[in-house]
Amino acid sequence: MKSNGSNGTNGNHAVVAFANEPARRHTEKKHTISLFVSNKPGVLIRIALVFARRGYNIDSLVVSETIDRNYSMMNIVATGDKKVLDQILKQLNKLVDVVHATDRTDDNVLQRELALIKIQCDPEARKDVLQIAHALECEPLDVSENSLILQITGDSERLDSANRVFERYGVQEMIRTGKVLMARGDEATA
Repeated sequence: MKSNGSNGTNGNHAVVAFANEPARRHTEKKHTISLFVSNKPGVLIRIALVFARRGYNIDSLVVSETIDRNYSMMNIVATGDKKVLDQILKQLNKLVDVVHATDRTDDNVLQRELALIKIQCDPEARKDVLQIAHALECEPLDVSENSLILQITGDSERLDSANRVFERYGVQEMIRTGKVLMARGDEATA
């Protein structure tokens, strides 16, 4: 590889780009957004497009009807820069079908996820895996000759931790629901 020429295009530019990369990632964080929306066709795609236009990836998305079937609650987890998220929230709140969109990342909310974990488990390791599952309050849902399927609920950190514990046995699959959340006390969630 040819190094520094007088044209100013040398291998150092790649080093500079990589040196700035951690700084950009440092500003990125997981955000939990709660939306109260009209329960109509097309609402989800319009919301997803707001995220896509800003280059924000949605990590998880949960949608469900509320007590009033004319409205739905959405919980979105997305990773990115806070400044971009603020712009997304402004755009979401301008959409006709969005009653209210709020960043709940640092709020006092109760949150839960559910995960199903399929573990490669030969008969010799099954007892150990089941003991660990019991200690982690996982519910065994299916036992086959060479695998187990466990269910675990809790906050995101609890599910991440369980996944790390079971990795040594061979996690074949892990499927998660995404966060559901509710504001504590008398405060409305959205």
